[in-house]
Amino acid sequence: MKRVLVRSVAAVAATVLVGVLAACSSGSSTAPATQGATTGATGADTGPLKVWVMGDVGPAFQKATADFTTQTGIGIQVDAIPWENVNDKLTTAVASGQGPDVVQVGLSLLPTFAAAGALKDLSSVIGNYPGLAPANFPDAVDPKNLGSDGKVLSLPWISDTRVLFYRSDILTAAGFSTPPTTWDQMEQVAKALKARGDGQYGYYIPLWDNTLPVQYAWQAGGDVVGADGKVNFDTPEFAAAVDHYLSFFADGSAPTASDWDQTQGFVSGATPMVVSGPYLAKAISQAAPELAGKWSVALSPKDKNGTSLFAGSNLGVWKTSTHVDAAMQLIDYLDKPATQTAWYKAQGELPTNLKALDELSKTGDAALAVYAKQLTEARTVPMVPGWDLIANEMATALTAIGTTGADRGTTLKAFYAKAAQISSNY
Repeated sequence: MKRVLVRSVAAVAATVLVGVLAACSSGSSTAPATQGATTGATGADTGPLKVWVMGDVGPAFQKATADFTTQTGIGIQVDAIPWENVNDKLTTAVASGQGPDVVQVGLSLLPTFAAAGALKDLSSVIGNYPGLAPANFPDAVDPKNLGSDGKVLSLPWISDTRVLFYRSDILTAAGFSTPPTTWDQMEQVAKALKARGDGQYGYYIPLWDNTLPVQYAWQAGGDVVGADGKVNFDTPEFAAAVDHYLSFFADGSAPTASDWDQTQGFVSGATPMVVSGPYLAKAISQAAPELAGKWSVALSPKDKNGTSLFAGSNLGVWKTSTHVDAAMQLIDYLDKPATQTAWYKAQGELPTNLKALDELSKTGDAALAVYAKQLTEARTVPMVPGWDLIANEMATALTAIGTTGADRGTTLKAFYAKAAQISSNY
């Protein structure tokens, strides 16, 4: 997801009753699963499908699915939900049962929606769609790795990973001919770039990015989920991640402003390094085409390893949808290599289909090759219910320590307690 959501639907999972979710998306509380389906002359389900996508991609999605409607006769009604309204919209839908047929769900929210019973189990129908078989996608988004206990509650759509964006012209001028490849080098380069003068920094850490510290914990060789499936941040590896994260604030290498614009900071050169997703490349190119050839991307700097975040969104079928067959046909279409490639070219969002990724990585686009390689060493956020709430607490704690001088020991201890409390609610 392009933004980390400030609020969460996670609490809904602990309170929504199974009976609430029995209400169907057409508004009837007693309709069987097949009631309301529209059929054509052949008896096929022709929808129309109500689809919820996130952000401002509504017109692009409508365009991308025009051929699908022509081929199948299945109509599409797209509702593009602004990122700032996503949680309210989805929370209301979970509580009322008045959801769409197909919904885009960020990977960080999947366990929450699974716990809430909001998504239909597609295990019995997935075999009818060979193009949706797990072998066609990275292991990170195989249903068995998404904490769904053998159920198929969603299917991959778009992927995202974190790589290092850097201003090659500014690094070269500072005496660095190549980007940093290790944590130590990253700290060294950031500190040197900070020394350029007032208002200049080395590295931008998005304070809203509640996944970066977890990524650092992985790179330190650890995890934030124990063998018992419960979150556990009180480990040497997470402590090392916190040390690395906070070091950039401690020496002034990273700005502390909460409203810092990562694109403008990168374009101006004030923050010539940032770990971000492929969507940033499109933003940079649009904002400053004159910088072509003066910036690039590289794999995430390593500690014990270079594991990065596998982010993005899956597509699920709402629990009460009466158009399951039509919904599966749409998802199958969206996951075809040609459709995924076209979506990347239009929106800059990476495919999840391995064939599409492979084809794109061979086009000569150096950045794409880096994205594809990083995805092979990437993990999703922990698939535990309430993760987004826990992650927000983590970001709040580290921001307080790094930008306001809050006591590290006390703040982290309070965070550990909050994380345990949230986890215990499930």
